[in-house]
Amino acid sequence: MPIINIEDVRIEEFETGRTYQTLVGDDKGSTPVRIGIQTSPSGYSTGTHSHPYMEIVTVIEGTGEAWIDGEGDAIPIGPGSTIVAPPNKAHGFRNTGQTPMRSYGVHASPIRITRRDK
Repeated sequence: MPIINIEDVRIEEFETGRTYQTLVGDDKGSTPVRIGIQTSPSGYSTGTHSHPYMEIVTVIEGTGEAWIDGEGDAIPIGPGSTIVAPPNKAHGFRNTGQTPMRSYGVHASPIRITRRDK
């Protein structure tokens, strides 16, 4: 079984200011899941989106709010909060704090598929 050290994982930078480190998975879909660490700057939002599989996101550092369509209003999130988004259910989160928010995400799919419904 391979051991992955986060210090050895390439940091992907995006125009939105967020960064992502893929710990497990690749663009070829060679693993049954994709797992990574996202760092979101203050004010960043994922926007409302969905996936055709379950996504699980746990906040490691920072504060924000999250929502899942049909589950009520956005709720505050912080270290230890876990978002469990069922397949095809629109959801999202936003960093409402003054510092970066780090999250650990699991996509229950070998390939990341994101749908922007709204």
